[in-house]
Amino acid sequence: MPTFVYMTRCDGCGHCVDICPSDIMHIDKTYRRAYNIEPNMCWECYSCVKACPQNAIDVRGYADFAPLGHSVRVLREEGKNTISWKVKFRNGHEKNFVSPIRTTPWGSIKAPEDYDIPDETALKNQELAHEPESLNIDGLPTLKPDQLKLGVV
Repeated sequence: MPTFVYMTRCDGCGHCVDICPSDIMHIDKTYRRAYNIEPNMCWECYSCVKACPQNAIDVRGYADFAPLGHSVRVLREEGKNTISWKVKFRNGHEKNFVSPIRTTPWGSIKAPEDYDIPDETALKNQELAHEPESLNIDGLPTLKPDQLKLGVV
């Protein structure tokens, strides 16, 4: 569902431009408003929708998401620490979804260079470099070769 911007709500803050991983959100130089330069290239990550403090960005729906046709409104409520999604179908039915905002503070995640260089045994381990430390557990369950399905290599 590619994004689109309500120009009357957008104040040109650029949050969507900064967070867009596919670099398709831009600020119009004349009107100083955000716009999606290539909707077909949208990754549908909704980062821009969630980051917009003015709730100026919406999404267009696909038929597999809501076959009856619909509109989707997203509301970021910082005070409640939630993201609300309101799906309104053509027949008048509405569905509301509320999710907590689970972002971490900027700079709170360790950078790759902050981790120790893995030794030879760590390179042969099934765990990733940051596991299990970041999961706050002692270790991850691992499968032994005799626990694998026969015939699977």
